[in-house]
Amino acid sequence: MKILVTMGAGPLRDSFIPPKQAADLEALGEVVWNPLPRPYTGEELAPRLKGIDVLVTGWGSPQLNGTTLREADQLKVIAHTGGSVAAMVSPELYARGIRVLSGNELYAESVAEAVIAYALTALRDIPGYLQTQERGWPELNSYNEGLLDQSVGLLGFGAIARHVVRLLRPFRCPVKVWADHLSPQEAEEWGVVKAGPEEIFSSCKLVSVHLAQRPETYRLVNEGLLARLAPGAVFINTARGSIVDEAALARLLAQGRFKAVLDVYQQEPLPMDSPLRGLPGVYLMPHMGGPTVDRRPYVTQRLIEELPRTLAGEPSFLEIPWEVAARMTLE
Repeated sequence: MKILVTMGAGPLRDSFIPPKQAADLEALGEVVWNPLPRPYTGEELAPRLKGIDVLVTGWGSPQLNGTTLREADQLKVIAHTGGSVAAMVSPELYARGIRVLSGNELYAESVAEAVIAYALTALRDIPGYLQTQERGWPELNSYNEGLLDQSVGLLGFGAIARHVVRLLRPFRCPVKVWADHLSPQEAEEWGVVKAGPEEIFSSCKLVSVHLAQRPETYRLVNEGLLARLAPGAVFINTARGSIVDEAALARLLAQGRFKAVLDVYQQEPLPMDSPLRGLPGVYLMPHMGGPTVDRRPYVTQRLIEELPRTLAGEPSFLEIPWEVAARMTLE
């Protein structure tokens, strides 16, 4: 078996494929490593695919379309160390019967962990109480809240949202979900209630965005929806900034009626003159919602473990079929 790693040499690749994972990968077959300090371009990659059985890709990989695949005479599996494969795959790739594995399911759990952390941060006002170090003991009538038994609304029901539901179970949170593809049977299996966005924004204490960045989701969370949030509600966005009307969000947050934990923005890094800065009850994170760096070699290891089974034609829990890839975020 011949394996081509398209990720450029350097610290980033080393964080995904440290020595142990590199050795395990090389134990599977002959590995060809990209010597450049960056990923291959499509034109650079195309001639190198001749005779390759497995392609190991990462962030910044070119799209694998008919042109890129023109000399891929025996390619069988793509093992993507990132999450979303939307920008990399193509109908031509799937038409060739090439199977696609990704760390999406594993990374999703890490992002879901961040959502729980962000919810607790806002409800318990952890940053405010941390100021005890500088400002002394807080007044006895200080007020905070917890996550236990709070109503939660999720926009979207992909891998991250499903993990959020699972992690919320110990907190006994009733969960409403807005997702067109969520069937009544699936909603029952997950113990969630399917609802429209207006109902979710009007009735849930916490609303968390888990929609993919697609043309149809651009500013889908608009002023009309945001204005429905109840006093004291918490709005969380770990998806993409473009999904929310950021100007409208800033205007409403300035009123101090509800809180927000924002991990993503229309422009990143967030400009210093952004109207989101300095607002009451607003917690701004620099796109750190996940996955955490320690997950990288873990994901690579799981991909390596799945390769022999996938090549043997067995199913893999890391496989991304076309219908799932088509709904993923376009980077």
